[in-house]
Amino acid sequence: MLDLQESARARTEAAAAGQHSRDKLTARERIDLLLDPGSFLEVGSFVRTRSTSLGQGRDRPLGDAVVVGQGTVHGREVCVFSQDFTVFGGSLGEVVGEKIARVMDMAMAAGVPMIGINDSAGGRIQEGVVAQSLYGGIFRRNVRMSGMVPQISLILGPCAGGAVYSPAITDFVVMVERTAQMFLTGPSVLREALGEQVSAEELGGALVHHTRSGSAHHIAATEEGAIAYVRELLTYLSAEEKQTRVPPRTRHDHALDNVIPGAEQPYDVRRVLDRVLDGGELLTVHEGFAPNILTGFGRLGGRSVGVVANQPAVASGQLDENAAIKAARFIRTCDAYDIPVLTFVDTPGFTATTAQEQQGAIRRFATLLYAYAEATVPTLTVITRRAAGIGYVAMSSRHLGADVCLAWPTAVIDGNPPYDAAERGLVDEVIDPATTRERLLRALRLFDGKKTTAPPRKHDNLPL
Repeated sequence: MLDLQESARARTEAAAAGQHSRDKLTARERIDLLLDPGSFLEVGSFVRTRSTSLGQGRDRPLGDAVVVGQGTVHGREVCVFSQDFTVFGGSLGEVVGEKIARVMDMAMAAGVPMIGINDSAGGRIQEGVVAQSLYGGIFRRNVRMSGMVPQISLILGPCAGGAVYSPAITDFVVMVERTAQMFLTGPSVLREALGEQVSAEELGGALVHHTRSGSAHHIAATEEGAIAYVRELLTYLSAEEKQTRVPPRTRHDHALDNVIPGAEQPYDVRRVLDRVLDGGELLTVHEGFAPNILTGFGRLGGRSVGVVANQPAVASGQLDENAAIKAARFIRTCDAYDIPVLTFVDTPGFTATTAQEQQGAIRRFATLLYAYAEATVPTLTVITRRAAGIGYVAMSSRHLGADVCLAWPTAVIDGNPPYDAAERGLVDEVIDPATTRERLLRALRLFDGKKTTAPPRKHDNLPL
């Protein structure tokens, strides 16, 4: 018995050394970093793989190629699975699939966030259709959980085939530079089937998915950085942030009076957000994708809020199809988890090239309109400078459903001065920029308990 234990320990140490040599952590080390110290409770550690094609006896690992269970992050219960690349490449076989499905069921039943740490070569070839069918069960659970409990995917190694579809359904995908990739089929298959020469990084690296495909919401230089981002992200998604704590008075911030330059000059919208959000803190989401619009989480009076803001520092803050998709997805995520949305408007409107028109820009722009119009959470809007044409309407206008729509004196609303727009009811009030934080705090306190009734229907039909 002692020999078997020593042998198992030696194999574990060798596997860990292999991961560390590739600048990667082990499955259990990743869980330890993610969860509060000492909070992890494992499930299914004594399950043996049932595949006879993978060897017998002690060659068949307990628990197979995934570690699953529950724990806490900042004291909040979560469920987690962590794929173990050192065991059969982290591939999904019968036992792995069943364990992941089990912990997803636990998260759904308990109403707690589900965090998946992905490092997998895909389906286990030896198990054929069994592995693929289990992926189907995981995908179905992802869909059923969507909007019910937050789902976050960490991509910490090369993931291919079935291993990338589940993360794509989840709410947030976080990747690590250099060591993490996602692709439907790997470079070797493309080379053999199509003669296409491409590296893993060029095909599906973190930078590609963060800046071009939009499949990654955040990238980090290290696994530690990626996991730290997820821990912070969870603080904004917590239901415990529900109550707004508004101070009785808020000092006017006259630095905002001069933050907007001339009509055509670029500026970084973060200069506004720094003065409005609690502590100027903003956790960006999709920062590298469609940077002409900014999305992220902050707090206002202690309440978690989602922020959508045109970014005049990039392409004058124009709205293109990627910006529309990015913002719409973020708004719907906030709405699903009862997080109010603050919108800061400074855009000359929509722009589209011939190629974009032919590829469906109209559908993409309609998605943004749809996301704002269907939102049931408090939606608060501030027009700081330009709000042109349908861009004015699309960016959470009052007639699209904004609960409060404010404008600065520097605003130009579809060619009209802000006071003319206020007379016509296009905005609720023209305010001094220095009072912006105070007005938003009061509006959030007023609408934080807002009740809405959805029309009777099976479900809506978002233009995809």
